[in-house]
Amino acid sequence: MERTGAPLEMTRNDCVLCAFVRVVLPQQHSHSPCLSHVCVQEASCGYVIILMALYWCTECMPLAVTGLLPVILFPMMGIMESSEVCNQYMKDSNMLFVGGLLVAIAVEYWNLHKRIALRVLLLVGVRPALLMMGFMGTTAFLSMWISNTASTAMMLPIANAVLKQLCDSEAQAEEREMDLMAIRGPEPEVEESLEARERRLKREAKYLNLDKGMSLSVCYAASIGGTATLTGTTPNLILKGQVDELFPGNEDIINFASWFGFSFPNMVLMLIISWLWLQFMYLGCNMKKSFGCGMNKDGDKEAYGVIKNEYKKLGSMCFAEGCVLVLFVLLVLLWFTREPGFMPGWATVLFNKDRPYVTDGTVAILMSTLFFMIPSQLPRCGGYSEDGKPLKAPPTLLNWDVVQEKMPWNILLLLGGGFALARGSEVSGLSQWLGESLAPLQSIPPFAISFLLCLLTATFTECSSNVATTTLFLPILASMAVAIKLHPLYVMLPCTICASLAFMLPVATPPNAIAFSYGNLKVMDMAKAGFVLNIVGVITINVALNTWGAAMFNLNTFPDWANGVNRRQC
Repeated sequence: MERTGAPLEMTRNDCVLCAFVRVVLPQQHSHSPCLSHVCVQEASCGYVIILMALYWCTECMPLAVTGLLPVILFPMMGIMESSEVCNQYMKDSNMLFVGGLLVAIAVEYWNLHKRIALRVLLLVGVRPALLMMGFMGTTAFLSMWISNTASTAMMLPIANAVLKQLCDSEAQAEEREMDLMAIRGPEPEVEESLEARERRLKREAKYLNLDKGMSLSVCYAASIGGTATLTGTTPNLILKGQVDELFPGNEDIINFASWFGFSFPNMVLMLIISWLWLQFMYLGCNMKKSFGCGMNKDGDKEAYGVIKNEYKKLGSMCFAEGCVLVLFVLLVLLWFTREPGFMPGWATVLFNKDRPYVTDGTVAILMSTLFFMIPSQLPRCGGYSEDGKPLKAPPTLLNWDVVQEKMPWNILLLLGGGFALARGSEVSGLSQWLGESLAPLQSIPPFAISFLLCLLTATFTECSSNVATTTLFLPILASMAVAIKLHPLYVMLPCTICASLAFMLPVATPPNAIAFSYGNLKVMDMAKAGFVLNIVGVITINVALNTWGAAMFNLNTFPDWANGVNRRQC
């Protein structure tokens, strides 16, 4: 059988794959020994990544079960030993995730999040524009500390109840007005019924629009708010874990304080822009109507009463709520002051003098452990009950049954699967090969690379979970950055945040699905509003990256800790 081109010459020690490589790339590999071991490892790791990507996108198996595939496939393919693979499933980032979730569970269990939300809404009032701002700000704040899904599920029923009361109050006011008009001067019944019907249709259309805008504002605010803190959403922790795994000498560049310093201003900016866009789409540009100047006061009072009644149902703050609040505030303060960056933190002074012994994960586990030690009621010194039996010790703030029920253990396996993939890519040499393949991108300006990758990530995350998106993309982006001598965070950081910008489809993220389940939204409503916000979000993140982000992380220079990583010996 004849074929054109160079002959496929094989040496004694060559495999077919290596002979093919010598033909395709003769200058690079004409004098190299057999590359079969390296080629097989790279190809095997690539196969595992593609397989897991397909499983994650199609969800043909539970996401957490797919995350366990490296435990099976990496040892069988000779990429990593089983013990090394299993170590990836319980790292410092996983402990930070567990500690943060335990605090969030305690806040939810004692209804502290609902008390905070209702208190804020009582402050902002019920005028349409201010009400939307209040719901967005409250949801975003809660999503910084508890899950996006929980904050959305709590806020949407409150929003619907307030809007229903506003609509009913306006309908009653119109009926009273029609009755007065009928008393003053009776009009033909036909004209009266037509006018009443027109008013009713206009009112229903108005509140349908307002309901759509409010539902979208809550679910979008939950996704945006989760980007502000390191524990706010899982992709943030994946970035920290990947950076620590791929660049061990990074000097703790990503910690709670540094992440908050970069992401919180960006979150506020995105929240304001989102509020303005939804205001324009669903409330229009009429400031008088939006802010309620000169509008009906009675309806506002009744809607305000709905929120007030919900707040009264909670009663006064109990001892347990106070303890949870104190522990929560203390945890945040310890996170901020552990390594603030502009001065030595308490961890540096007390523990981390030569090595980073204490991390954010240490603090999270320390404070969350206290929830299982502090009683939920003010303890009494001895005493007996009415029937003469000794009083039992009051229950603690948290018990394991509650944690077992509310803890999303599947996310731990997802995190571990991502870290295992990153380690496998590094060990097999696949990361290095991908980085070298993307080396021609060095001729493109860095801001263009970042912008295009953010668009790609934001598009991909619409049809895949944000966890799967960051897990698959970050190791490749790290290798590419090293190959073209670009600061790794310049591409990894914005793409991680963009993975949370899933605004267009109901299936993109749980908050979107919850908002869609209320029945008033159509897919096109979410797509129209979300498309613009996706573009605006990508632009906002890149502006933040090239302004205060560049100054905070020194992104304009290639760091020493990124030199010499992902290098394999041929």
